[in-house]
Amino acid sequence: MAVREASTDGSGASGGGFLGRSDNPYLLQEHTMADVAFVVAALAVFALVAAVAKGVTKL
Repeated sequence: MAVREASTDGSGASGGGFLGRSDNPYLLQEHTMADVAFVVAALAVFALVAAVAKGVTKL
């Protein structure tokens, strides 16, 4: 059985690889805002868990 060539070069759609640089200047800002939103959401979840745990200990 012969091995066929790869159908793509593995560099992704942007041509720069998975973490390659993009020509779109708003892409970096979009990723940064997504990171900030994730951190804020994670902190909110931990605060909620802490509040619930504190309420349970008062029972």
